[in-house]
Amino acid sequence: MDQMTDDMMVSDLLALAPEAALALAAVLGLLLGSFLPRARQWPVRVLAAVGAVTTIAMTVTVWQRDVYTLFEGSYGIDTATNTVRITVAGSILLLLAMSQPETRGNARESEFVVLLVLGGLGAILLAGANDLLVLLTGYLLASIPLYTLTAFGKDALGTEAALKFYLMGALFGTTMLFGATLLLGVGGGTDYPLLATTTYDAPHAVLGIGAVAVLSGLLFKAGAVPVHFWVPDVAQGARPAVAAIITTVPKLGAVVAIYRLGALVLDPSGLNWRLLLAIIAALSMTLGNFAAFFQTDVRRLLGYSTISQVGYLLVGVVAADRSTLALPAVLLYLAAYALTNLGVFAVVCALPRLRTLTDYTGLIRHKPALVIALIVCLLGLIGTPPTGVFVGKLMVFTAAFDAGFGWLVVLALINAVASVFYYLRWIVPAVSGKSAVDGERPGPFSVAGAVAYCAATASILIGIFAGPILNAMQGSLAVP
Repeated sequence: MDQMTDDMMVSDLLALAPEAALALAAVLGLLLGSFLPRARQWPVRVLAAVGAVTTIAMTVTVWQRDVYTLFEGSYGIDTATNTVRITVAGSILLLLAMSQPETRGNARESEFVVLLVLGGLGAILLAGANDLLVLLTGYLLASIPLYTLTAFGKDALGTEAALKFYLMGALFGTTMLFGATLLLGVGGGTDYPLLATTTYDAPHAVLGIGAVAVLSGLLFKAGAVPVHFWVPDVAQGARPAVAAIITTVPKLGAVVAIYRLGALVLDPSGLNWRLLLAIIAALSMTLGNFAAFFQTDVRRLLGYSTISQVGYLLVGVVAADRSTLALPAVLLYLAAYALTNLGVFAVVCALPRLRTLTDYTGLIRHKPALVIALIVCLLGLIGTPPTGVFVGKLMVFTAAFDAGFGWLVVLALINAVASVFYYLRWIVPAVSGKSAVDGERPGPFSVAGAVAYCAATASILIGIFAGPILNAMQGSLAVP
């Protein structure tokens, strides 16, 4: 029996090799950065890239394996976890490249890289959590490094944004812990399979408060209404690469965590969690879009844009386990959104002096390829064919309609049409008029610009090959 237990422990540890690759890269990067000269810390960036590539390679090799759980069911390995592993690792590679112009040679370059990798690892843990304690661990790991990154620039706007982000993160982390305690009290444990069987007869008032408290922490990480206040401030105040990280990476893990919690725990409990989530989705879409209408700062506009995108994603989560399209649709949307959002931020990183929509006037005369990449990514965020986000939105809307949420789909379509207005407020000046900023002349090659080109191209490729990708993302959640 002991031998069997030891073998299972070794097997479980080997199954976590993709996560271990990122953790090892972070630890070794921290040690390596301590011995390298402060102005020559680029090997840490290379080490992090190797860790991310290893994570992708190891995940691809186990993609076709049956779903299974580790450590007595507390962590699930399935299509959802594998998709987030690959998407987060790919995002880390893009972020390492697009942040290079600003952080290369910085005395704290190794710290930036290590915190980025740890934040990504936290998002993956959130996605795979099958236990409230693992979920809380993932929340902390996806939060604390990002608080620090927000203040990386050490300027007034960044410090203010970091303070707001930290205080709200601490509040909702505590709220989440309180909710987990209530669920432990009424369910007799913290693992999802146990809670699924014991919470049906629990007092629904206590169960409801506990579930809402846990969800509030995940919604905070996703940047959804009503816990969204920090998003535009961080997007505007943090450095562009950091804003790209915070508006993209944690969302990947948080949305899958909400999906898993809803399908495995809240659905069997008898709580009407779908209606609550549908209302949150509706508010996120509507508030995010209408608040973005008259923004003039491009980063703040992207902050509100990311709130509206969470709303669309939650439309698919509402259909969890009621439509076979729900899980692959949400996963495809997440992957396409990550690429597209990072593509827009890559353009912002390539042109750091341009802060307002007016600054982009006539930019196509000086940098046509970069403006085309920007247009492709912004049209992708709208949901225009043939981009990946278009297919993702179409699929989540179909899944929600199949699940009986027709009113939510109608509202989502109205919001999608309304969002065209503020994205065009950025696109139209960029392709017309005379440049308002004579001093902005990007060089012949920009690393961030190259990332924007790659992201725009990949966004279209995901849309074109959406069929095979969706087939690969079919599957079920891992349950012991």
